Amino acid sequence: MGASPNPKPSPKPASPKPKLGLRAWMERVLVECDRAAAGFAADPVHDLRVALRRCRSLADGLMAIDPDPSWKEMKKAGKKLFRALGELRDMQVLEEWILKLGAPSDSAAAGDTRTLAQRTRKDGAPSGNSNSSDLSSDDPGSDDPGSSDPVVVRLLDHVHAREAECKQHAFKDFNQFDRKQWRQWSRTLPQRAARVRPGSAVYLHLALEKWTAAYDLHKHALRTRSQVGWHQLRIGIKRFRYTVENFLPRQHALWGGELKELQDLLGEVHDLDVLWATALESDVSMFPDVESRSRWREKLEVERGKRIERYREKMVGRESLWRVWRAELLSGPRLRAAAMSRLRVWAEYLDPDFPHSERVAHLALLLYDGLNDAGLLATSAAAHDSDRDSRAVLQAAAFMHDVGKARGAENHQKNSYRMIRGMARPLGWSARELEMAAVVARYHRGVLPRPRGKTMQLLDLADRRVAMELAGILRLANALDARKGRENENSPRIEVSLQDRLIVVRAAGYSALDDSAEDIAAARHLLETVLHRPVLVRTLRNLVGDNRSTRPLKGRSIAGGLRHR
Repeated sequence: MGASPNPKPSPKPASPKPKLGLRAWMERVLVECDRAAAGFAADPVHDLRVALRRCRSLADGLMAIDPDPSWKEMKKAGKKLFRALGELRDMQVLEEWILKLGAPSDSAAAGDTRTLAQRTRKDGAPSGNSNSSDLSSDDPGSDDPGSSDPVVVRLLDHVHAREAECKQHAFKDFNQFDRKQWRQWSRTLPQRAARVRPGSAVYLHLALEKWTAAYDLHKHALRTRSQVGWHQLRIGIKRFRYTVENFLPRQHALWGGELKELQDLLGEVHDLDVLWATALESDVSMFPDVESRSRWREKLEVERGKRIERYREKMVGRESLWRVWRAELLSGPRLRAAAMSRLRVWAEYLDPDFPHSERVAHLALLLYDGLNDAGLLATSAAAHDSDRDSRAVLQAAAFMHDVGKARGAENHQKNSYRMIRGMARPLGWSARELEMAAVVARYHRGVLPRPRGKTMQLLDLADRRVAMELAGILRLANALDARKGRENENSPRIEVSLQDRLIVVRAAGYSALDDSAEDIAAARHLLETVLHRPVLVRTLRNLVGDNRSTRPLKGRSIAGGLRHR
């Protein structure tokens, strides 16, 4: 439900600003559980639901980069308790709206109407030794101005009765909430989340995804003008807001106030819709006559219209906040780079030996650049293809080729293929590129790809030869990094040259007498087959005054190290 529509005349001193971050919100859930347990009062129930919603929203975002199943389990546990308190919170907020809409214009009378709420409660002892029959009295000397409107009395009666029922239902689910498990998650999950630095390109990419989803809901709500559309838009903006607030501190400092205002506006629209639906769906008519029904309907429409108009003022047109936010987020090459960082982080969470995959990616790009400059790759003739960046596909496949080891080392290339295909496509990447990366990772070891095999048939005809070339490069790069002692080498060096019809690959530290030489010889086969040229691997010697030790990358960067941290 939305923010309270009836601010208290004497607010309490402002409490210290709550800490942000997953650990703080998960610990807050346990604190608010203790508060809510003492009678399910409105404020503790609201605060507990806010804390749960924050944790679930953070989990929703972090699940996209960290596939650990604990995120899903935590989110599910929080959802169950959140829903258990949902209808109870609805009734508590509706009471405040009924008092506001049913109160006379002067503040003193409004205070008397709030007294009416206390006297009509069915879930406890009535205040002032009154009973519900007194509330419907038409005595002109009554002290309750609100009692002159029977709709207020009936709505409050209904809401209080439902509130008592909701408390009984919530009590059962509340006691089933596993606080011990939640406390355990509050220690382990924040540690996993801390592996990615707030404000990094990965979180900018995540925020852009939330912005895109919310903006689509914005267009849908404006087009349909339905209650469901506005409610879904509120949820979309809320998810975008929480992502910005918890992961992008600079942007939150600029946008936080406006995001909260928009969320509150749409929340109040939803409250008014729920109030009208509650009045209509009750078994007993809330409206004694047509006139009272029309009057209340008009009140709700006026209040609802004010809030929607305020939203449109801020969010429609060339100067809308949608455009302001989008301009500050990623686009063009920065979006592509952030998408690569997103894939890389996802792989790092899964791969038990990710430094190996980083070195393989470095070697694979050196091989690719050397072969591409020599005009030996099919990608050279397809450089104009705007829907496929073969070099980026190779880099991503190299980063992700061992993620299948998270499910076991045996035939892990098959698991890698399935896991890459099953992940959500990051913004800035086409489905075509992600499918190619999965196929390339699939054939970094094991059986050779067949053009007419089931896996290759899923690719476009023009992509099959390219995928086989990239798989051949990745297979050789993976074998080159498997040599003993390679794990101590942070920047592998390699040189590619063309001699007559031979492709000569010179690798630093390579020896034909090394135990891995046989594996390297076997790994050359796929590349030789697809390029129709022999590939020879030789030792790269660093001679005094010889500048050929490492082939330059001509300004192309490799996402190396843990720069996202």
